[in-house]
Amino acid sequence: MKEMSNAWPPLPFAEWQDTAATLHMWTQIVGKIRLTLSPWTNHSWHVTLYVTSRGLTTSPIPHGASTFEIRFDFIDHELRILKSDGAVRILTLRAQSVAKFYREVMKALAELDLPVSINTMPNEIENPIPFDRDEEHRSYDREYANRFWRVLVQSDRVFKEFRSRFCGKCSPVHFFWGSFDLAVTRFSGRPAPPHPGGIPHLPDAITREAYSQEVSSLGFWPGNAAAPTPIFYSYAYPEPPGFTEAKVQPAAAFYEPKIREFMLPYDVVRIAEKPDEVLLDFAQSTYDAASTLGKWDRDALQEIKPSLHFSHPHS
Repeated sequence: MKEMSNAWPPLPFAEWQDTAATLHMWTQIVGKIRLTLSPWTNHSWHVTLYVTSRGLTTSPIPHGASTFEIRFDFIDHELRILKSDGAVRILTLRAQSVAKFYREVMKALAELDLPVSINTMPNEIENPIPFDRDEEHRSYDREYANRFWRVLVQSDRVFKEFRSRFCGKCSPVHFFWGSFDLAVTRFSGRPAPPHPGGIPHLPDAITREAYSQEVSSLGFWPGNAAAPTPIFYSYAYPEPPGFTEAKVQPAAAFYEPKIREFMLPYDVVRIAEKPDEVLLDFAQSTYDAASTLGKWDRDALQEIKPSLHFSHPHS
């Protein structure tokens, strides 16, 4: 694969926007299968996907006495459905419509005796087309699908390092298929005021439960047609007084009032001499602003790691 030596590859949205739009819908189909069959977990943590060494996975999904897992592989460009009785179905990721992908996935699940019915209306996007009628989105560029996954791999790795510093309630590092972003969220432990909602094609009750407690959230988003710049972001809900004027690192980071988030362009991290340090500085400084101005109990939430008789090598 091209640029394999480049851990943080270029990801100009204009070069893969059709593939991104199609892949967004494919991940929504797979994510909704997990949503439909999994027990509810706080803040919709039961619906997400997770980064793997080859792509994205649902993790095991219950189905009666069985479990199964759906894995996107962005190296061999396959969708694998693995059932706990050993049965497997493999679908090729290729240029095809969302409607055809939907039919292939549902047919494969039926053949595995894993029938499921999902809500076919996409979430969190303007002007959605039901999956089973979407012939518009049909692109798949293998190179850019692979690049996107490689960015997720690096982001996931650094986000987990950042997560390890915190001992309070904290989400996994997980991929939300609705908004098409990777995120990790820290919680203060206190309730938050009701969220106003208003996210397209997402019930306000879901949004309000997701933001029922004070949070500081960090994420990576690849961009969309309206804002075609991949970014790292950080926001607080609710925003404490002074948050919008907080000084954060690095110098290229800025607060975007329309979205109410601090943003750091992906390319700033990508071309940095030490990308991990730049991203960790952004993560830590935005959390510091949210938690200090919000008067979180920072001492109680800081992880104090035990002294060990051996040390792990660090790259």
